[in-house]
Amino acid sequence: MQPRHYSDTAARQNFVTRIVARWRTFLDSDFLWLFWQSKSAVVAFTCCALILLCSLFSHWIAPHNVFDTAGFDLMDSELPPAWMTGGDPRFWLGTDVQGRDILSLMLYGLNISLIIGGLSVLASVALGVALGVLSGYFGGVVDTLIMRFADAMLSIPTIMFTLLVSGVARVAIPKEYIGHFAPAILIGAIALTGWMQYARTVRSLTLLEKGREYVMASQISGGSHLHIMLAHIVPNVMRPVLVMATLHLGVAILTEATMSFLGVGMPPDQPSLGTLINEGNQYLFSGQWWIVLFPATLLVILSLAFNVLGDWLLNALNPKLR
Repeated sequence: MQPRHYSDTAARQNFVTRIVARWRTFLDSDFLWLFWQSKSAVVAFTCCALILLCSLFSHWIAPHNVFDTAGFDLMDSELPPAWMTGGDPRFWLGTDVQGRDILSLMLYGLNISLIIGGLSVLASVALGVALGVLSGYFGGVVDTLIMRFADAMLSIPTIMFTLLVSGVARVAIPKEYIGHFAPAILIGAIALTGWMQYARTVRSLTLLEKGREYVMASQISGGSHLHIMLAHIVPNVMRPVLVMATLHLGVAILTEATMSFLGVGMPPDQPSLGTLINEGNQYLFSGQWWIVLFPATLLVILSLAFNVLGDWLLNALNPKLR
């Protein structure tokens, strides 16, 4: 019998070998070749990667701490960008009416917007996949109830429903705690408006998968419904879901920005991109255009990059659309 450390070493070597083999397969795949052939996909991916890195390291690369009120100076308020007359080199993109650095606000706001958008998409995917698999696998009354409820939800405009959920939450939660629960309210509201498309897509794929031989073999061998759904069906329906999630992320970020712009999203002391645009819009026609222009431009680039990347993934993963 071999010593334990020999078997552990062999297992690690096998694991590393498999990882290296899969990485080489990926490098030689048509997927990567198609990616490099698409200039729009490369540009979109680069934008997404840079934006995500800026968000991840926002606390380190931001020139100023926008949460340190002691560092604000009203003498620095409404300064134009550094390259304009009257600008200050300390504030590359200018300052707002409170003397806060616009670039730092954008970096912190980007972090908040991406977290809310990402978590809301994850919640939508989890809810939609779960209901879609249940609907397609069991059929009958379960299928009818879930799909009719999804149809009813699809008939309600997204912004109207998110406003309704936010309004109900703000009535139910004491006013002094609204700021603490604002991110959770937004995530829940956006997630509840985005699960239906996932459920409908996953239901259609589940109807195809449950008739496969490997699923029937698992049923005959005594596999439970939960095991069959988790082990055999869910892994085989996730490819289109990932594409949809990429497209949905841009929509979720825009929805959060819209809610914050309308004043029912993030509070002013937790600046998201939508909050910054809302505050800057009040001073747009008085000459302080930089307060709203730069956050709005970043929001457009972010949303457009995710949409372009999602469209490319849709075409790349579906040969019929090439």
